[in-house]
Amino acid sequence: MSTMIQGAIAGAVGTMALDITGYTDMAVRGRSASGLPAEVIKRFSQRAGIPIENDNRASAVGAIGGYMIGVAIGALYGAVRSRVPRAPLILSTIALGAAAMAAADLPATRIGATDPRTWGITGWLSDIFPHAAYGLVTAAVFDAVSNGVKPAESTTTLAELDAVVVEIDDLSD
Repeated sequence: MSTMIQGAIAGAVGTMALDITGYTDMAVRGRSASGLPAEVIKRFSQRAGIPIENDNRASAVGAIGGYMIGVAIGALYGAVRSRVPRAPLILSTIALGAAAMAAADLPATRIGATDPRTWGITGWLSDIFPHAAYGLVTAAVFDAVSNGVKPAESTTTLAELDAVVVEIDDLSD
């Protein structure tokens, strides 16, 4: 199995950890789910000329987008990890968590659906902890399924990378 596929699997499990962390926060604090993913989808679809007005549909597409981000970052991590020396778990955790957070938050900020300057400490912690859980679980699962792959053991090819990108693109259609 290629390291990209191993990374995609790790990213899927990491995304589950992100969701569990977020839902645990919701249960403990009694807060509602974020409407941000749905708002982002509504704004992007409006700009694309294919408006999604139904809140439930926008929420579902936003959630699917989150899974696609998590799996894609995991796949890219697998490709990178197969070509660079093994990094300490804490560095992989931070890098993966930051990448997932940026992949979710930057487009939302850019399109005007949120402004991180207004979040406050609670808002930031509600975003950081789930993404840190994603990073930790993705890195740990990748290490477990790849048996700590070394750069020389890489089996990922550019053709496989292209195939994953095409499959992700096909899923978004």
